[in-house]
Amino acid sequence: MTPAARVQAAIELLDQIIDAAKSKGAPADRLIANYFKQRRYAGSKDRRAVRELVYAAVRACGPIPVSGRAAMLRLAEQDDTIAALFDGSAHGAAAIGDEEKPAPDGVAPDWLTQALTASGIDQNEAAALLDRAPLDIRVNTLKADRSGIELPETGEPLAASQALRFSTGTSVEQWPAYRDGRIEVQDHGSQLVCEAFSARPGETVVDLCAGAGGKSLALASAMQNQGRLLACDTNRGRLSRLAPRAERAGAGLIETLLLNPDRELEMLAEWRGVADAVLVDAPCSGTGTWRRNPEARWRLDEGELTRLTFLQDRLIDIAAAMVKPGGRIGFVTCSLLDVEGKDRIAAALERHPKLKPIDIALPLGRAHGAGVRLSPAHDGTDGFFVAMLRAG
Repeated sequence: MTPAARVQAAIELLDQIIDAAKSKGAPADRLIANYFKQRRYAGSKDRRAVRELVYAAVRACGPIPVSGRAAMLRLAEQDDTIAALFDGSAHGAAAIGDEEKPAPDGVAPDWLTQALTASGIDQNEAAALLDRAPLDIRVNTLKADRSGIELPETGEPLAASQALRFSTGTSVEQWPAYRDGRIEVQDHGSQLVCEAFSARPGETVVDLCAGAGGKSLALASAMQNQGRLLACDTNRGRLSRLAPRAERAGAGLIETLLLNPDRELEMLAEWRGVADAVLVDAPCSGTGTWRRNPEARWRLDEGELTRLTFLQDRLIDIAAAMVKPGGRIGFVTCSLLDVEGKDRIAAALERHPKLKPIDIALPLGRAHGAGVRLSPAHDGTDGFFVAMLRAG
């Protein structure tokens, strides 16, 4: 592909990503993969170059663009070399017209930018949400330790006890240490959140929203494979990915349970009032993960945000019914919006007067409400809110 053809390919992909964002369709990475499955002639350098153009254009736009071409014109305004590739050549993008306007820049749609500002996120901190994320791994202490593990590259030790950082794009999944379960890919902030939860050997622990099990695996490691650890989710596809990951990691104590929405407590009857700790890694807007999924900010609307806050409240209520007296509830969202963080904990404390906040001591993060906030700008992690509550 010529450089001009790469620009045109990026425009076509951006059109698909914009349409999918409006209709809550497939995510950008899947659309890119499907696009190139149908274009086998594109080599690896072409695929990589087009992908980088696409994500650079997504990051350059604030509100959702009217078209892929408008998004690419926004990027062209920032980079003259890209503007020159709108040359009207065969398979390339048409020349830029005098009346054409680029998509607006910014961090996010206006309503979402305002919500971030109201949550104490200033302009610089908001801009950092669109930086490219590094690649962090967690050394699995069921099989290895950071102090002695040998890897093909030397990672940067981070504040979390088993965290190492590598440059974006490092192919750790090809390393023997990944294939045999000695390391897992996990953002540094996610590792710190798990450490704040303080799971201990011999405890009965429930991961209420386990997804594909990244935090469940970290908890199993902290528990040294001793006790009971139940990983739950309502998404069959995501939860099904945990079993092979757990086998690879040697996390034999993990049990899984597929939940039916609105019937969670019924299905968790044997766990009610007996859990030492319940982790609520709640579904959320994902504002803290835009470094990895920048188009996610185009998918979110105010109605969806409201729905998520109701779900977060309900999950805390479920956790409160499951934890035993003296037990712990960990509430986590990968969001920097107060409506999904400190506001939810404040509301929970009003609904459940027997719950009391627990002070969290982490090497990174800042106190925020009754919890701690981690952010890319201040901590170099994804954005998280975490709070711990003690049941009376």
